[in-house]
Amino acid sequence: MIVFLDGILEEKEPTRVVVNVNGIGHEAAIPLSSFDRLPATGQRVRLLTVPVIREDAHLLFGFMSTEERSAFLLLTSVNGIGPKLALAVLSGLAVRDLKAAVAEGDAKRLSGISGVGRKTAERIILEMRDKLGRGDLMEAVTGGRAPAPGDARLRDVLLALISLGYKQADAQKMVRQIAPTLDPDTPLEDILRRILSGRAGS
Repeated sequence: MIVFLDGILEEKEPTRVVVNVNGIGHEAAIPLSSFDRLPATGQRVRLLTVPVIREDAHLLFGFMSTEERSAFLLLTSVNGIGPKLALAVLSGLAVRDLKAAVAEGDAKRLSGISGVGRKTAERIILEMRDKLGRGDLMEAVTGGRAPAPGDARLRDVLLALISLGYKQADAQKMVRQIAPTLDPDTPLEDILRRILSGRAGS
C-alpha cells in the first residue's frame, strides 16, 4: 500500500497534484486545505496518501498533514460517505472545524457543504462522535489550546457534557453558570450531577 509520496511536485491544481517519484508520475486527488500548503511546482514535496482500489479504477488521495488523512479515514468510515464526498467535506471545513461541528452536533454547519444534505450531516455526527478521542474533543472545545491549570477541571466537565450529547454552546453555558458556586475540591462527578439535575445555580 502506498502511504506517502516523496518527490518533485510536477503539477498542482486545487483538487489534484502530480508528484514525480523517481521518474514516475503519481496523480492524487487532494482537499483544498492541502492545496494551500503545497510548495511551488518543481520543488520537493512529501504527500501522505490513502489508496482506494475499485474494480474500474485505482485512486490515490493525498494530504499534507496526518490530521487531514486521519479525518479522511474517519469520514470514509461513515456509512454512505465515499472518498470524493470526504474530500469535499475537508475542502469545506478545516479539520479542527470538522471536529468542532461533530462535537457540537452542528448538522447545519456540515450540511452547508456542497453534496452534504441534512441526513448525511446527522449521520456524520452520529458515527464520528463515538470515534473521536478525548484529545480530539479537547482540540474542538479549546481550539487547540492547552487548558490552564485553574480551569482544567471545568474543561473536563465541558468535555463530559459534550460526550453526553450536549452542544458546545449549551455545555459552556452550564459550566459558566455553575463555576462561581464551586469549591476548589468539588469532585468532577458531583459537578456533573449538579448540572444534570438542574441545580447548576443552586
